[in-house]
Amino acid sequence: MEYLICEALKKYRRLHAARFHMPGHKADRRHFPFFKDAAYDITELSFADCLEEPDGLIAAAESDVAELLGAKRSFFLTDGSSCGIWAMLYAVSRRGGKLAVARGAHKSVYNACGVLGIEPCLLRGNELNGIPLPPTAAEIEDVFKKEKDVCAVLVTSPDYYGNISDYVAIRRICDGYGKLFLADGAHGAYLRFDPDEAHSYVGGYADAWVDGAHKTLPTLTQGAVLNVNREDLLADIREGAGLFRTTSPSYPIMASIEYGVKYLAEKGAALTDPLKREFSLMKMRLKRRGVRFYEGGGALRFAVDFGGMGISPYLAEEQLERRRVYPEMNDGRYILFYLSPLTRPAQLLRLERVIRRIARMRPLKETYEPKPEAVSGVKKFSYLTALTFRKESVPLSESVGRVAARNAGVAPPCVPVVVAGEQITERAAELLQEAKHTFGIADGKIEVIKIGGGT
Repeated sequence: MEYLICEALKKYRRLHAARFHMPGHKADRRHFPFFKDAAYDITELSFADCLEEPDGLIAAAESDVAELLGAKRSFFLTDGSSCGIWAMLYAVSRRGGKLAVARGAHKSVYNACGVLGIEPCLLRGNELNGIPLPPTAAEIEDVFKKEKDVCAVLVTSPDYYGNISDYVAIRRICDGYGKLFLADGAHGAYLRFDPDEAHSYVGGYADAWVDGAHKTLPTLTQGAVLNVNREDLLADIREGAGLFRTTSPSYPIMASIEYGVKYLAEKGAALTDPLKREFSLMKMRLKRRGVRFYEGGGALRFAVDFGGMGISPYLAEEQLERRRVYPEMNDGRYILFYLSPLTRPAQLLRLERVIRRIARMRPLKETYEPKPEAVSGVKKFSYLTALTFRKESVPLSESVGRVAARNAGVAPPCVPVVVAGEQITERAAELLQEAKHTFGIADGKIEVIKIGGGT
């Protein structure tokens, strides 16, 4: 398979050209020694096409990727999946004022709604052993019945924990009510190339979706693909991508997007088969030894329930890092290990040995302090209305009972604990106080609606 952008960058590097163009590092190894591959970092040159309106090698690469992903049209994004979310919601803003979306959607969804004037109709979903589950098709249908001006649903699938929505049922309901089916598929791009799991790839069902290529494909961070399968959406999504995408796209990232998709199209089955086999055996062995983990997800995720074993996940994470094992996320109960088709089976064996050792460590027993349950606050104002009020910043310790003026949550996974317009609960304040990394919090303070402040 031909890697069009990669080959063009290699060819230019071999020229040892006089670089009277951006970027300013000029691929100078003497003054830029840490970045030895900077010669691949170029701008829009005569041979390199232009992402704004591609008609050369970028256009050809996007066309190849669209065919491999099963899309009518694909757009490369060097700004991450968030840019694709904004472009899809721009299309929503041209069609109606409301969007059905899970409460635990990524912060980019809420940001786009606030800027584009879209009211999110929140789907609460359920929990299983402390892990949020995706909204059911029945919940989505209830919103369609109650909110007549909802024009689309946006699902996140797979989510951080590997949970996958019921695409067939959602597709049926969207068709029945004449609504758009949009998807943040950022965590599941590899599924397209797993022969046993291709039915779990959202692209086979959605009208438009985002693949976070960098999350599970051999692609550089921020590489993503926005895909469209409806001709009547194409113009608005193209316009949205043009509005929110950078005008200085990274050529190495674009090259890695094309590479990641094409490489998995060729090698996906050969890579995932032995990995899944070893992954399944590892889970069986750990389960026999009393290691608890989340068994509900269907993607390449491994969420170990250290809290359920009475072990502080923070102390467990310290032990992992001492042994040079770095997980994706610690949510205060589970530690999430994020796999991809490029995870080597030998690495799983190493992970298994470390987990077994930590699970046996006597000093770690009974160190877990249960985290507060994530309980939604009472909705006092609609999301868009809440954003219009005057606001003030108050310490989290004094925020209970106040109404949030902006979203605040935990990062990763960058989903809200508090949504603008909700009354802040004691449990929500505790979660935000205890979280290591947050968004919407500055210097221990959260923005709330100013009492008596008006609009």
